[in-house]
Amino acid sequence: MSLHSIGLSLWSEYQIEDRIREGWTAARVIAVHRTMYVIHDGEKEIKAELTGRLKFIAETPRDLPTVGDWVAAQVLDDGEFAIIDIVMPRRTVIARKAAGDKIDEQLIASNVDAAFIVQACDQDFNLRRLERYLVAVRSGNVHPVVLLSKSDLATSDQLAQRLAEIRQIEPFLSVLPFSNENENDTARVAKLLEPGKTYCLLGSSGVGKSTLANRLIGSELLKTSSIRENDGKGKHTTTSRQLLVLDHGAILIDTPGMREFGAIGIDSGLLQTFSEIEELISGCRFNDCSHTVESGCALRQAVQNDELSQDRLDSYLKLLREAARNDMSLAERREKDRNQAKFYKKVIQAKKDRR
Repeated sequence: MSLHSIGLSLWSEYQIEDRIREGWTAARVIAVHRTMYVIHDGEKEIKAELTGRLKFIAETPRDLPTVGDWVAAQVLDDGEFAIIDIVMPRRTVIARKAAGDKIDEQLIASNVDAAFIVQACDQDFNLRRLERYLVAVRSGNVHPVVLLSKSDLATSDQLAQRLAEIRQIEPFLSVLPFSNENENDTARVAKLLEPGKTYCLLGSSGVGKSTLANRLIGSELLKTSSIRENDGKGKHTTTSRQLLVLDHGAILIDTPGMREFGAIGIDSGLLQTFSEIEELISGCRFNDCSHTVESGCALRQAVQNDELSQDRLDSYLKLLREAARNDMSLAERREKDRNQAKFYKKVIQAKKDRR
């Protein structure tokens, strides 16, 4: 194997050449646990931790490694352990607001060529949630593809309805219905995976992501579980993100089921996903139109003329407000953390000067 066999692109290769130093090894992060990482140097998997320097200079989660990252590591103990000191610049990244009340950013995966957003044809199907995934994926410059799982459980009319709903908001989006129980279906999914490129599976628990990954791998490597009959929701079977190399050379990142996908840092993705709304906004009478009560609002007029659905507008405004609130809170907290870090550094330096 080589670094190219685990997805090294020409762009990332240039970043490594500019930053790697003698005695250190370029590697890719293939798994992230709470305090431990697993990296691959093109030859084998190695457990790794962060250097104290990297921990110290890291101001945000973006400064720390995530699955898919290329890093500079020093391999120790006859290749059994390594320390990570540098995270290379990322070509693409998928992120969300961290789950819970704390306003922070969580990186899902990096250096991904395409994201497969998996939604089931049953109770899991949710157009508004799909919009959230599309916004987040596009904000990280990642190409989205929608996979509609469990197509065998839907009638032809139900499946046609799901496709029509997606086409109404995204006429040119790549959408592929499939069933994990049908070998021809999973073979069609496999054909979308090009050797040397990296793909990420995203979706809620119980939609069949891990089952699909097992079908693509050709073995029951990942744990799976059935959904609950009372509410159609699944259990979290994948508990951590992990990168897998398929037999034909494509790279796949499986992720835990995510019911929350909070909006943060999504300006570019919002523009692409709601392009028809962004075009209509230029027709608003007021530049600071809130699109809720103002006269002369082009969006409200479009809803009245049945050119835009109220649900679509509400989804856009909700994401816009949520992202603005989260971005502002995150910026304020980071500024506070920076000021606190400067204070600590001054205290440490003062103690050194007194010695």
